[in-house]
Amino acid sequence: MSKTKSIALLSAGHACVDVHQGAVAALVPFFVAERGYGYAAASGIVLAASALSSVAQPLFGALTDRWAMPWLLPVATLLAGAGIGLCGVSASYTATLAFAALSGLGVAAYHPEAARVARLAAAGGGHRAMAWFSLGGNVGFALSPPLVWAVASLGGLRMSPLLALPALVGCALCLPALRAVRSAGGAAGPAAGGAGGDDVGSFVRLSLAVVCRSVVFVGLSAFVALFAQQRTGGGPAAGTAALFVLYLGGAAGTVLGGRLADRWDRVTVCRWSYLATAAAVAGIVTVPGPALYGFVALASMGLYVPFSLQVTLAQDFLPSRVGTASGVTLGLTVSVGGLAGPLVGGLADATSLRTALAPLALLPLLAWLLLRTLREPAAPRAAADIGPAPGQAAPGPPGAGRAATGP
Repeated sequence: MSKTKSIALLSAGHACVDVHQGAVAALVPFFVAERGYGYAAASGIVLAASALSSVAQPLFGALTDRWAMPWLLPVATLLAGAGIGLCGVSASYTATLAFAALSGLGVAAYHPEAARVARLAAAGGGHRAMAWFSLGGNVGFALSPPLVWAVASLGGLRMSPLLALPALVGCALCLPALRAVRSAGGAAGPAAGGAGGDDVGSFVRLSLAVVCRSVVFVGLSAFVALFAQQRTGGGPAAGTAALFVLYLGGAAGTVLGGRLADRWDRVTVCRWSYLATAAAVAGIVTVPGPALYGFVALASMGLYVPFSLQVTLAQDFLPSRVGTASGVTLGLTVSVGGLAGPLVGGLADATSLRTALAPLALLPLLAWLLLRTLREPAAPRAAADIGPAPGQAAPGPPGAGRAATGP
């Protein structure tokens, strides 16, 4: 099986997993409507999915640095789907939190090993390979709002077991990709480290920037649907559309990030994207009416342009601990954003949703400051990319070897 086909299968499986991760936020308006949850209680469900994942994902990453565990991909996919499928079955808030946490555990187990396998499938990894792999997750997020809306429209939250079906598809998709990597000798052991030593200081600064990004993304994911209903005067469909735009813009941003990093280095691209995100989030909070959707799309692209780039940067800053680097940037730092969800919800209960979302515009500026003096690491291998997308010429050398410039 070719590298491109292996990455495509892994990307499709990633989409099936992140459907369930995105479904947590997509279910929030229905929990509010059917069960009368307040903003803080609803965001607690997002926290339940994030909290366990935030602790478990780096642990899974550390394990994959020591032992290859490709079997985690199908098992974790099924866990993620089972948790979401059971979320609407019981009216008990405690049970709902437990099922959301189960889904979060599946997500935590999946991502570090999947990132490791994707890096191996691409013969060393690289920002274009990781961009295509990450694109699958973005597509999964984008599909979750219409999928949740369609299932809930059939009979409300009690139909949530249907949301577990993508997990079965994802489980089937990852198996041939794993066989291909194993036959190439890549899945038998942990990923080989790149040249050079670990740069822990740069890795920590990068991780703090990802935390800032995560708080913004989780805050918007949890409340942009409700906020869009308020600002446009529309019903649940208006909210679902806003969440769909938020996730779909992420898919476009991920692909754009990989292309921009072919022209400029990854750190520079991340810096510019965070400056653009600050302006876009301010637009979401201040601009009324349908124009809100345009700013949601811009904010989403700004948040996702650096997403896959930050994963490969983290792996290059910690070349001897690729699994740990993936677990932190894909898990801990992303999931920490969920811890801020109840704070945003509590502020919204005490004031207004608009007031609670306004501070999110400041966090991308903090991320920019953290990256202001960060330098691009040397690429661990020359053969980093999976090759051109269909119909395109082969890309030039990635920007990893150029000096960091930019704002």
